[in-house]
Amino acid sequence: MGGTDSILDGVIATGGLRLDRALADATGLSRERVKALLGEGRVSLAGKVVAQASLKPEAGTRFAIAVPEAAPAEAAAQDIPLNIVFEDEHLVVVDKPAGLVVHPAAGNLDGTLVNALLHHCAQNGGGQLSGIGGVARPGIVHRIDKETSGLLVVAKSDAAHEGLARQFADHSIERAYLAITAGVPAPLAGTVRGNIGRSDANRKKMALVGDNRGKHAATHYRVLEPLGDAALVECRLETGRTHQVRVHLASIGHALLGDPGYGRTPARLRPLLARLGFHRQALHAAVLGFIHPISGTALRFESPVPADMRELLGELGSNRSQ
Repeated sequence: MGGTDSILDGVIATGGLRLDRALADATGLSRERVKALLGEGRVSLAGKVVAQASLKPEAGTRFAIAVPEAAPAEAAAQDIPLNIVFEDEHLVVVDKPAGLVVHPAAGNLDGTLVNALLHHCAQNGGGQLSGIGGVARPGIVHRIDKETSGLLVVAKSDAAHEGLARQFADHSIERAYLAITAGVPAPLAGTVRGNIGRSDANRKKMALVGDNRGKHAATHYRVLEPLGDAALVECRLETGRTHQVRVHLASIGHALLGDPGYGRTPARLRPLLARLGFHRQALHAAVLGFIHPISGTALRFESPVPADMRELLGELGSNRSQ
């Protein structure tokens, strides 16, 4: 552990969990990143270095993780237009368009939000991105799906990354999504709860799993506008799991329109989506609120419904009135 390491420390909140999962929950790091740091001897429990991801420490056990200084980012800076709604020396809030991948990965090695941000920072004197996410994901504290539009925050300093990660881990971030669903949920407001984990049938998808698997997830929804065969629904996240809104709404029989992974668009609506060229899940991250990790200021941002969803809503409303 070198002198340039960034130290993440705290206590294990829940006993009986695998160490990699417990540390991911406590720090906001991915489990893959935690496993890599364990393998490098950068994790200690109660003052002793440990390497086994399968350990199950007791609640209250103190941990420390030495995150190394970022290596030069492997992602290339690329001049990709960005809609930046807030920026200072510590973080940047971006309104991401549908179709833009957040960070490089297999199948999307460039052309991502990270590539765009690296160029933005270099050209605008905006500094660098936090290294805690690793060289493939500099600055990335959380993600939204490629085909989901809307707001996300990116860390430019390690201190900001750590502070934001803790807020995500304790679920104090305000996040609201706007979704267009197949059919109108009943009741018109409620909460969907159910653990989310990898699907046994398709490892690329998430699914509701048993109480002893996956991660606890809760989505609070309310119908903003019934639209006959569809509805505009606001979803507020109590937790933030992969594909949470998509999985939870599909589980109650009201999958997102256009969602290729978690539901079939009703046959009567397919011609409309085809005519509009709407080929993504109808989901938009509309509200993002958090405490600035350095200044302590409360920040809250809203993003208007993007043009493609506005057009779809207009057509659905028109069809309903006929």
